[in-house]
Amino acid sequence: MQAAARTRATLCRLDEIPDGTARGFVVETGEPDNRQRLDLFVHRSGETIVAYRNSCPHQGTPLELVPDRFMTRDRKRFLCTTHGAQFRLHDGLCTTGPCKGKYLTPLIVERDGGTLLLVIPD
Repeated sequence: MQAAARTRATLCRLDEIPDGTARGFVVETGEPDNRQRLDLFVHRSGETIVAYRNSCPHQGTPLELVPDRFMTRDRKRFLCTTHGAQFRLHDGLCTTGPCKGKYLTPLIVERDGGTLLLVIPD
């Protein structure tokens, strides 16, 4: 039995995300008569890319109040600016704040040459 093809959405080129930073995206998913919005962000550390839904596990609010400001000042953690929760970069675990012990929801990003593609979740 053959696996179903996965739907992908083009996000940007890798070099459009400066090393050590994160960038937010909004992707429309679903059929034309049933569109849904997927808010996410992508973090780059050298050639390593991680992506998460832009939704704090505490109350579901976006992490950033200012576009693309997902990081603490020292750039060692992601920060939910609503309630101060902080999350590890590599796995999205909340280490400080009201959702301590919970995780950001990871997403899959693939590369096609220098272009980043989001694998649309089922």
